[in-house]
Amino acid sequence: MTSIRQASPTDISRLNLCNLDPLTENYARKFYFDYLVRWPTMFIVAENLKGQIIAYVMGKVEEDPDYVKLLGTDKYLPWHGHVTCLTVAPQYRQMGLAKTLTAHLDQACEHENAWFMDLFVRVSNKTAINMYKGMGYSVYRRVVDYYSDDPTGHGTSEDAFDMRKSLSRDKTNRYIRVGGEDYRIHPEDIYHP
Repeated sequence: MTSIRQASPTDISRLNLCNLDPLTENYARKFYFDYLVRWPTMFIVAENLKGQIIAYVMGKVEEDPDYVKLLGTDKYLPWHGHVTCLTVAPQYRQMGLAKTLTAHLDQACEHENAWFMDLFVRVSNKTAINMYKGMGYSVYRRVVDYYSDDPTGHGTSEDAFDMRKSLSRDKTNRYIRVGGEDYRIHPEDIYHP
């Protein structure tokens, strides 16, 4: 049996089963604690009967400052949810944990009245892309050379798909793009406040 719950400070040192996966981004402890303090309802873990963290999702809600609208509407991000990290320990995959955790995060962002959810995923990670598509996400744009490392060993960088899913506030799918796989931008074209 697996329990799904909000992360606690002691969980930060217990993420090893998940973080050993080469496709999982690893961060400094401060980064995890910042999320836990700023967005506690959006840092969710799955724990097995042995008390091991076997999966987790970290998310946040944010928006760009109003002056970013002057840079162009494609650069401005309104109030939205963001999946910062979603990972499941390899031996616990194919059990629906990723979908369950993402659904919890979606609900937290619905509660915050966000317009949409977004996330970045390596274009080579077909399993994750298909999973997200199955949960209602679509590719909004392709960010060329987004990742500075390439775990496949075939190059020095890798593109990312910026994937999005409308939430109930966005009744007209205003923040979704058809054919996003062919809409290419560079990392410097993404505004980061």
